Amino acid sequence: MLSPGGVGEYSFADPQAALRMVRHLREVGVSAGDRVMLKADNSMAFVATLFALLHLDVSLVLVDHQQTAEESQRVAGLTRAGWALLGEGVQAPEGARAIRFERVPGGSVGAERLELGEWRRRSDALIAWSSGSTGQPKAVVRSGRAFLDNLERTREMMGYRSTDMFLPLLPFSHQYGLSMLFLAFLSGAGVLIGPYRRLDATLRSANRATVLDATPATYRSLVSLLERRPELGEGLRSVRLFCTGGAPLDAHFSERFRAALGRPLLDGYGSTELGNVAFATLEAPVGCGRVLDGIEVGILREDGSAAPAGEVGEVVVRSPDVMEGYLTEDNTVDPTWPPPHRTGDLGYLDERGHLFVLGRKQAVHRLGHTLYPEVLERKAEAIGRPVAVVALEDERRGCTLVFAVEDADVDAWTWRRRIRAHLAPYEQPNHVVVFERFPVNRNGKTDRAELRRLCREAVFRPPAPAAAATLAEGDADA
Repeated sequence: MLSPGGVGEYSFADPQAALRMVRHLREVGVSAGDRVMLKADNSMAFVATLFALLHLDVSLVLVDHQQTAEESQRVAGLTRAGWALLGEGVQAPEGARAIRFERVPGGSVGAERLELGEWRRRSDALIAWSSGSTGQPKAVVRSGRAFLDNLERTREMMGYRSTDMFLPLLPFSHQYGLSMLFLAFLSGAGVLIGPYRRLDATLRSANRATVLDATPATYRSLVSLLERRPELGEGLRSVRLFCTGGAPLDAHFSERFRAALGRPLLDGYGSTELGNVAFATLEAPVGCGRVLDGIEVGILREDGSAAPAGEVGEVVVRSPDVMEGYLTEDNTVDPTWPPPHRTGDLGYLDERGHLFVLGRKQAVHRLGHTLYPEVLERKAEAIGRPVAVVALEDERRGCTLVFAVEDADVDAWTWRRRIRAHLAPYEQPNHVVVFERFPVNRNGKTDRAELRRLCREAVFRPPAPAAAATLAEGDADA
């Protein structure tokens, strides 16, 4: 059902749409065990198609609909996907049979029920993607059992109800957004699906929502919007749980949120490899909250010894829900290393066992995505010049991305145009600065600290310094 504001209400109590898609997919030849890529933006049809594929017991390959055609081709080749189910405007990868599913087929399917039992037993039930902190994003293979058990424990901790209405302002093609669909399914609840990037449009028709999930950057935009247009807050009066994750949440903004909405913003922690790990609740709205039942979390110092309560170190996790491993180029699974899992995230535990996560040293968070500057540099260097990516703090976006190009002859606007062709919309530069030469240190390597200072000066205190030749700026498309 669609409201006038463009928000759809998907009810798992009525599985007819998904079952009609099951019938259609069977007719075209999709069957159990097939490796199927799903690439589309959020929609009612996306949810119906997702659960139809799980009912058919496929190995699901989930990719971001904004992923470039080149990246999707790599994914299709790596995963050996035989089918590609695609949303509107998405280019089909070569070698996979493409199906467009914008419209769920009509008709009745009788009394058949939606079942995930076979998919639960599949070891390669879900293939999602790591953030790519050390190069290309890796294909994370999760079993159906680990994935669903993790979410069942999440449901119990958070106290979701069959009367809830979920409003995830998140892309369903990523771990966080996907998990919210499953939590609604496991709870017997409904889901509101709308233009999650258009907060004003969504809020005007979201007055039935009881559980709202979004990244911290989205909540910052939401609070700023409500400060300008407080009448839109009327649509949030029914929300009992405001939840967030996907990026570190700072205490200052948490206080600002509570002042604006009168409720706590409940943080959580997890990863694609591990699933959900810890959650703050209404009863204990502290940090990332307590660890889920069956999972153990510790903090390690640099020397590998255990850190006491309150001391910052690397977060390590021992969980029965950990991934099967990473998919390799020869289509086998490189098994997960022995526990505990070293996350690469910094955090600490307080005296009462609440987890606080401070983030990764190199990760940046913008517009709902976790990005790594070194990965963007490798992509942008396809222009044929050295590129360095500098992340500057930005409250609205999460961060501003400055792409520095080393070139003596071509202006920044030209390089900006060329760089755009190699990046997804959410990876685009906010600013491009051209230097005749990057600053170097005594070892002859790029001096990152000095480069960051020069980029900040070029962006925030134009005209650019002598070391910066030209500056091109503008909002990214994400």
